[in-house]
Order: sequence, then structure tokens, then C-alpha cells
Amino acid sequence: AHRTCGARAGPRRLDGEGGKLPGEVQKLSIAMDLRFAQDRWCGAAGVDKVTPLSDWQRAEFGEKYGALIKELHLLARAVFVLDKNDNVTYVEYVKEIANQPNFEAALEAAKKAAAA
Repeated sequence: AHRTCGARAGPRRLDGEGGKLPGEVQKLSIAMDLRFAQDRWCGAAGVDKVTPLSDWQRAEFGEKYGALIKELHLLARAVFVLDKNDNVTYVEYVKEIANQPNFEAALEAAKKAAAA
């Protein structure tokens, strides 16, 4: 399955606009928040098409994908699109944590990865 992974990438946008993607595309939101807190937030926000994952314990995702802000133990906002073979086909690191990624470009990259 093709994956669009977002480290703090806006689960609402992935949930809503991600509906335009083929059904086999997995949408993941990876954050430093604990999983139970993410589940609670997703439930309250009506986000049900995105799988939340926590990197809190080991920061392994953040280290491997270059999204870890070590001093704050947070993940930078970033989007990664992987194809069905887990090859990264698109990356965006957002320089300012207050800004959102270019979701249109990420969705287009996910569509291309799904079609390949």
C-alpha cells in the first residue's frame, strides 16, 4: 500500500482531502504526542481516515527521517510519500512549525505513487 506520512502534518487535511486518494493509500500522522492523546484528539475532531502513530518513546521516526527537533523533543512539520515498495517519492520539510505543508503537492505525489 502507498503511504502518505505526516509528522505533525495536519490530520484534518489528510483525513478530508486525502479522501481523493485511491483506497489502498494509507494516511499516517506521526507525532510526539502519546497515542491515547492522539486517539482522543482524532475522535473529537472527527478524523477517522488517518492512522495516528506516536514517536514519543524512542524518536526513531524523527531521527531516521530528519524531522526530530532534539532540543524540544518534537517533530518538525513534514510530509513524506512512500510508494508500495517503501521508497520515498516525495518529501517536504516545513521550515516554520507554525506553517502548513503544501498539501496539494503532497496529494499529487501520493496519486502518482499510487498509479505507479
